[in-house]
Amino acid sequence: MSSERIKGLPVLHESFLPREHALYRPRHGDRQRPALVAALVFFCAPLLLLGVGVRPAEFENRELAPFPSVTDGWAFFTGLGAWADDHVPLRDAAVAAADGVSRGVFGEPLPRPEHGREVAGPIQVPPPKDPSLDRPEPTAYVDVIEGKGDWLYLGFDVKGACEPALPPDEVFARLARLRRAVETSGRRFVLLVAPNKSTAVPENLPARYFGRACADRARDQFWSRLVGRTGALDVRSALRQAAAESGGPLYTDLDTHWNHQGGVVAARAVAEAVRPGVTRDWEVNPTTRVRLPADLPLLLGRKGEVEVQQYEIEPDGQHGRTELLRGDPYTPQRVTRPAIPGVVDEKVGLLGDSFAFYVAQYLVAGFADITLQHGDAVNADPHAVARMLAEQDVVVFEAAERNLVGGINPLLQPQVLDVIEGELAKSPR
Repeated sequence: MSSERIKGLPVLHESFLPREHALYRPRHGDRQRPALVAALVFFCAPLLLLGVGVRPAEFENRELAPFPSVTDGWAFFTGLGAWADDHVPLRDAAVAAADGVSRGVFGEPLPRPEHGREVAGPIQVPPPKDPSLDRPEPTAYVDVIEGKGDWLYLGFDVKGACEPALPPDEVFARLARLRRAVETSGRRFVLLVAPNKSTAVPENLPARYFGRACADRARDQFWSRLVGRTGALDVRSALRQAAAESGGPLYTDLDTHWNHQGGVVAARAVAEAVRPGVTRDWEVNPTTRVRLPADLPLLLGRKGEVEVQQYEIEPDGQHGRTELLRGDPYTPQRVTRPAIPGVVDEKVGLLGDSFAFYVAQYLVAGFADITLQHGDAVNADPHAVARMLAEQDVVVFEAAERNLVGGINPLLQPQVLDVIEGELAKSPR
């Protein structure tokens, strides 16, 4: 009982009772006052230090934890602890003092918290989360494969490989036919295959997903025979080398396409295929980082963004030639500029898919006269597309691996190949 009703008077707090009363308790006893003082010092001292200009320091070879965003949901509350820890003034001095005591008294370094996690010595990075291990054995194809560490992969990479619309030999035969049609007309032909994200960054695929065995087998057979059967460019090694130099993969976690550095690799490969050695003096410089909508979360009914580094290509080492294309990709987009050292001056026509148009600004950088058009345009008017190709000296065909392995690229249709052969034959070079 903490209070007593005195007849005729309101309820009194026990500290207002007479001292001789049996229930009297002082509001602040001998132990309460020091506790209150300590609490005031604990909570107010950092504010006072901030007020006189003392700021938290970065001393652990990392940036201070940012204040969590209210848009982060429950992560806002879980992130407050790391932010509060990092932004205590003089924390660096306190940690140094504690480390000195630990070493001097106990002969060992101070175990340091890393964002709320106690670690000693080198930080042990946990392996990425593999969601497939917490689920039953998969029994069907999915639109999106959820990989380790929240990476997403397009499910058609697997389904198309396991259930192709055309057998691999027929795909290779039709690609070879397209090459013959172009080269017989006196033009040069370049075939660029954009590797699937699941091919280029397989380490983040889950341990279990439906169709894994047949997809792996189809992928390996495709790449082992591609160059010999079609003369295609195999940029996988160039992508791996660029990834090793940059310290990270050239594909992002939430999008199925290569990033902008992958676009630079593709542009260099195409230019070198047309004129070997032409990119020897290229200067490629990073410019801005931008956030772009990601395509894979949309297939799950969500939204997501990826952050990519943009670049400027200077073919002669001085003049930037990167140029954004803003027109309709299904109509021919021609870019012409004066020829300078480091660029290809032949007339080039490029038919590509989403991989090409995701990074088209780099594909135009190394050419004085290039026309780009989405390959799906042949579905509406194959004759118009074929006439565009007939105006060129060089024909470049870019195709995603999955659309060739799955046999669904529109340029593989016999009636489309008939039209292209006919139009090119009418205008030989």
